[in-house]
Order: sequence, then structure tokens, then C-alpha cells
Amino acid sequence: MPLFSIIQAAGWPIWPLLLCSVVALALIIERFASLRTNRVVPARLLEEVLGVTQHQLPTAEMVKRLAEHSLLGRVLAAGLRAAAAEPRMPEDKLRQVFELAGRRAVHQLERYLTTLGTIATAAPLLGLLGTVVGLIEIFGSQAPGGGNPALLAHGISIALYNTAFGLMVAIPSLMFYRYFRGRIEEYELELEQSSDQLLSQLRRLIA
Repeated sequence: MPLFSIIQAAGWPIWPLLLCSVVALALIIERFASLRTNRVVPARLLEEVLGVTQHQLPTAEMVKRLAEHSLLGRVLAAGLRAAAAEPRMPEDKLRQVFELAGRRAVHQLERYLTTLGTIATAAPLLGLLGTVVGLIEIFGSQAPGGGNPALLAHGISIALYNTAFGLMVAIPSLMFYRYFRGRIEEYELELEQSSDQLLSQLRRLIA
């Protein structure tokens, strides 16, 4: 059966589900692009930064390029700027700078995930709404003295198609939500470990 015929048979309750499916697909594509490793924690970036800062702090221009390079670069650059602005900064205060930059980075990584999780939760409920509407159509077709076969068939279509489509939207959305959440947790750990390594080197450098 053609897709348009299925949409027609499913009735108006399927339109919110179609909107959810389009939004979910757009968010999944956007998150795949934004959570690429080279945009978050590029390979060998930490080694290069540690090599440059082994004997002295980098120049302001180098720190600026580092901040524009990736999300990890932005976190490391925040610590380097703080160390350059206050050479005798206490370790606890410098650690707070890294932690604040890390929280901002994680917040950016988690962008749109709440929306995707909401779609994964709401889609089955929207499908259930379509099922209820279909059941109402079925019961409404059972008038005294004989039912209307056309209305009965229409009610069954609404009930079944919306239930199926709700699950078709919810299951992939939930799978990708869990996948992205796992990736973010891995990136968060890498950001924390990289910050700790640079903090240890800066502590020796500015001591």
C-alpha cells in the first residue's frame, strides 16, 4: 500500500507522529555531525598542547586557534588563558576554571538530546491516542440495528496504523538517544582526563 494511502487511512492522529519523525531524523543527523571525534576530542591534540606548554605558556594567538579547533581545544584554552592572566593562580582556582569550561562543553554536547528523548517517550503515547480515536470510531460505527462496515474498517485502520507508526518513531529515537548519551559520557571522561593532565603541567610551569 502506498505511503500516502496509509496516511489517509490512519487519519488525523498520524500527523503529529509524522512531525515527530521529521524532527527526530533532523536531530539524529545533526548530532551525528556534531559528535564526530575530530570535532570534540581530536587525536593527538592533547599531546601537541602538552608539548607546546612544556617550558612556557603559548601565545595569545596560539590559544585563540586552539579554542577554535575543537571542543577539547576550547576547554584547554580556557585553562591556558586563566594561567596567562594570573601566573600565580592557586591550583584550586585553576581547577575550577577547567571544570567550568568542561561543564559548558558537556552542555553543548547534550544539546537537542532532551528533545530526542522526549520524542522517544511521546511517540508511543501519540500512537496510543490514535488507537483510542480508532476505537471511538469503531464503537461509533456500531449503531443500533446494524453497524456501518466502512466506519468499522476506518476505525480499525486508525487504531492499527497509529499504534505501529508510533512504535516505528519511538524505537529508533530511543536507540539513538541511548547511543548519543553513551558517546557523550565517553567524551566527558576524555575532557576531564585531558584537563587534569594539562592542569598538572601548568602547575609545574607556573609554580
